[in-house]
Amino acid sequence: MKATFADFELTKQLYSSLEKMNITSPTPIQEKTFKPILSGRDIMGIAQTGTGKTLAYLLPLLKTYQYSKTHQPKIVILVPTRELVVQVTDILQNLAEFINVRILGIYGGVNINTQKLAVYKGVDILVGTPGRILDLAIDNVLSFKEAKKLVVDEFDEMLSLGFKAQLSHLFTMMSDKRQNILFSATMTDQVDDMLVEYFKNPLEISLARSGTPLEKIKQIAIPVVNFNTKLNLLTHHLSDKASFEKVLIFANNKKHADLIFDHINEIYPDEFGVIHSNKSQNFRLRTMESFSNDELRGIITTDIMARGLDIPDVTHVINFEIPEVPEQYIHRIGRTGRADKTGDS
Repeated sequence: MKATFADFELTKQLYSSLEKMNITSPTPIQEKTFKPILSGRDIMGIAQTGTGKTLAYLLPLLKTYQYSKTHQPKIVILVPTRELVVQVTDILQNLAEFINVRILGIYGGVNINTQKLAVYKGVDILVGTPGRILDLAIDNVLSFKEAKKLVVDEFDEMLSLGFKAQLSHLFTMMSDKRQNILFSATMTDQVDDMLVEYFKNPLEISLARSGTPLEKIKQIAIPVVNFNTKLNLLTHHLSDKASFEKVLIFANNKKHADLIFDHINEIYPDEFGVIHSNKSQNFRLRTMESFSNDELRGIITTDIMARGLDIPDVTHVINFEIPEVPEQYIHRIGRTGRADKTGDS
């Protein structure tokens, strides 16, 4: 029999939020991790992107959350990118709409003084990138004395982005009497080493073998001789607007992403956007919002958008170039075929 959220015995407030968000039944990772997270023991969840990891840790945390008047965070959620901070914070605010909880999302690239003021106003659940959270902790703006829950999402991606030193520093600043909830799409040697060094035998919950492609994504490969031929083939495919309705196109570097965008924008003006690390944070967030709201048909991007981002109803992921790291391919194609829908890669 298929599980329902009634099995989770959530609070009335959480049921109301889920109903308002039109979320009716839990995904397998939410089913598998709910009780273990509630038990208070350390968890290591291995789950592909698009499986509902964010709700898997937010629901049990919010179910057991008790309001406190103190101004420092009780729950800390670490994610690798600014875009994911925005996404997780949005989901959290929707889920906690009927709960008295102060939520704050912080990341680098914006004025740190504004963020300091936000912390001083008081925060219960903090979502952020490791670098900016560490900056605020070193400045004695943030304290982790009251943080009893730590979530590290996309653990493997954080380590591949070079956050190991910041993570190690943060782990040592936190109380030993905390629950650690860790999620990773792949179980790398780096993740393994960190688990041994900083965590107490976390219970491993695996939803799929590390690096397994999602079954609902149809994968097709077309051999093409050179860059220009690829551009021509791409523009030809994109002429089928009924099929290629909502498209993500991945390139291996910023220069190629810009070249592809310039070419496509000439033929399909104002239908596509481009996102990479040279674009400002505001530009990236505006482009993402336009894409999510169907104002843009597609985005050309680099691996900055390969992880964790939940964009509804992406019909196609196109790898203009194959990434050098095999796991990255899995993350890219995982932008489609999400939440029980099908997709093409």
